[in-house]
Amino acid sequence: MPVPLTMNSKDLYLRLLRYVKPYRHLFVMSILGIVILAATEPVLPALVKPLLDGSFVAKDPLSIKLVPLLMVGIFLIRGVASFVGAVAMKAVANRVVMDLRNEMFGKLLSLPTQRFDDTSTGNLLSKLTYDVSQVTNASTQALVTLVQDSLSVAGLLLWIFYLNWKLALVSFLIAPVIMLVVRIISRRLRGLSRNLQQAMGDLNHVIDEVIQGHKVVKVFAGQPYEKNRFHKVSNWVRRYNMKLVIASEASVPVVQFLAACALAATIYMASLQSAANELTVGGFVSLFGAMAMLLAPIKRLTKLNEPLQRGLAAAESIFGLLDEQPEPDHGTQSAGRTQGRVSFQDVGMRYRDQNSMALRTIDLTVEPGETIALVGPSGSGKTTLMNLLPRFYEATQGRILLDGVDIRSLRLTDLRANLAYVGQDIVLFNGTVAANISYGANSRANEADIIEAAEQAYAMEFIRELPEGLRTRIGENGARLSGGQRQRIAIARALLKNAPILILDEATSALDTQSERKVQQALEHLRKGRTAFIVAHRLSTIENADRIAVLNRGEIVELGSHEELLSQEGLYASLYRMQVESVGNAADRHIAAG
Repeated sequence: MPVPLTMNSKDLYLRLLRYVKPYRHLFVMSILGIVILAATEPVLPALVKPLLDGSFVAKDPLSIKLVPLLMVGIFLIRGVASFVGAVAMKAVANRVVMDLRNEMFGKLLSLPTQRFDDTSTGNLLSKLTYDVSQVTNASTQALVTLVQDSLSVAGLLLWIFYLNWKLALVSFLIAPVIMLVVRIISRRLRGLSRNLQQAMGDLNHVIDEVIQGHKVVKVFAGQPYEKNRFHKVSNWVRRYNMKLVIASEASVPVVQFLAACALAATIYMASLQSAANELTVGGFVSLFGAMAMLLAPIKRLTKLNEPLQRGLAAAESIFGLLDEQPEPDHGTQSAGRTQGRVSFQDVGMRYRDQNSMALRTIDLTVEPGETIALVGPSGSGKTTLMNLLPRFYEATQGRILLDGVDIRSLRLTDLRANLAYVGQDIVLFNGTVAANISYGANSRANEADIIEAAEQAYAMEFIRELPEGLRTRIGENGARLSGGQRQRIAIARALLKNAPILILDEATSALDTQSERKVQQALEHLRKGRTAFIVAHRLSTIENADRIAVLNRGEIVELGSHEELLSQEGLYASLYRMQVESVGNAADRHIAAG
């Protein structure tokens, strides 16, 4: 599991701002616009003093003409600065979010298999969707508000100091109290934001499971259960959102009340000074206007705490993912096309958080061009052994050699370039048939090679019948194809790779008898000159294998050809007879029903 991130708010925001560096010119432009906008804030109450004292009291002709023109000019400048600052800042923020998403997606591609075993799909999706959107809010509107309103407050306070420093001191009496309130609320908001992110991950997880398993839900009448499960998770999202709203909104009236108290005290003292002719009418109105204008930015700064804390909590989640260790790849040796000699030497494997060993002291050497089948009861370790060869998992003990070289010393890309894999769960992508066959490193394969691979997998016979042939889009995970068709496309993908080592983990399990026979013929041709590992439950499909390794409880208990193992009258013979009898009984029932 990932190690929790323990960065403070300052470090989180500074790290987030590193992603701004490539767009620093736009960022500087946005900050400049925000600064100009904030700098013109105290100019408005400053114009009130010459307007009243010069135009209305002193009847100064210059003031009568100049002040209105200055007001028009100020609002023109503010409009341009506001537009430039907001647009430039959001442009930077959107690019930063795109970069973060790209980096997070790249990290997902490099994470070890165990990480995906430990985390639900919904939680990972939530990081790339919900969490990043919260960072958007923190890096756009929050930053704009923080800079603009902080400068506005500072400018207004400076003008108040300029007018009457004694009265300005009253404003600072409430500053420590406001800071204390904001600090307490910030801690509350950060904790609630973390809980909300987790709840959103759980919500996405439930949705993902229902979408993936909608057929099971329908057949087993799971709709009431799923509705109740979704309602519970959705209700937690609502509750955390409301707690965030309550905490955020509660701070606003408290801060505003404190500011109003300071404003009232200032107005009272200013009235006394005005009565004593220590303050002009224009100065008094300007001072009162500046004090009143302080309330709006103070309110926005107080409300800013919620999106800011949400964004920082999201940044914790995002950087937690980005800081995770990728799958170990300490190999330094390169490898071209290998001969395909594989040797398992005293290999043992135990999954994390499990006490028992999944594999124990596996010793097996497979020569180039040899086909070896792995059979045994469910849970005997067949798939686990095959997962060690491409290093989806690391062996707990022992070592695996490829042409005499420890696979841990090979670069992962070089190791996996020598492997073609077809697993139990067929994975296809929402693209064309051709794109699925020529996936990944074979994406530049020409159409003739794609067709040849499809022909060898006996897939062209149904591909030709599709509306657009090889260019037909097959839907999410091949939803528009039958199970057997999906299986044959996956086999064609492995054939096109033309790797020296072939791993087939129940690769023919979804095929009907006729299709299976055709694929078996293709595999007979394919295995010539290649090392082939075949994991199979149907023993009739591996009778022609050069050797058969029988696993039980993580150990190889029998090894030999089909005939040799039958003559030993051991576990293989028992399993084979059980399957033969099962097939015979099924045929008898079919004849009787007919």
